Amino acid sequence: MAAEHGMDLVEVAPQATPPVCKIIDYGKFKYEQKKKAQLARRKQSVVSVKEVKLRPKTDRHDFEVKVNNARRFLEGGHKVKATVMFRGREMAHRHIGHERLNAFAKALQGVATMEQAPKMEGRTMTMLLAPAT
Repeated sequence: MAAEHGMDLVEVAPQATPPVCKIIDYGKFKYEQKKKAQLARRKQSVVSVKEVKLRPKTDRHDFEVKVNNARRFLEGGHKVKATVMFRGREMAHRHIGHERLNAFAKALQGVATMEQAPKMEGRTMTMLLAPAT
C-alpha cells in the first residue's frame, strides 16, 4: 500500500538500539538531509592562525604596531602565533625572546588567552594566543 503512494521504508537511525525505520518519501528525506548539511556548513566558523613576527631587537614603536595588529586579528576571531626569530649570536640570549613574548601576551591580556606558552623550535620561539571568550 505504501508503494502505491510513492512511500518507502527508510532506516532513519541505524545506530539506535533497536534501529528506527519510517515509511516516508525517500527523495524528500534525502533533500531535507542535504539542506540541513548545507545550513550546518554555512553556520560553522573557520578559525585561521595569523602570525606576528618579532625579533629580540624590535623597537618599542614597532612592538606596539605588532600588538595592535594582533589585537585586530584576535577581535576578528583569529588565533595569533607570535614568533621571535633569532640570528647568530642572538641565540645566546634566548631569555630576551622569552621576555618579548611575555610582554606581548601581557599587552593583549584582556583580548587574548595564552593557548601555548613560549617554546623554542630551532632558531624560533613561538607562542599561540586565542581570542578571549
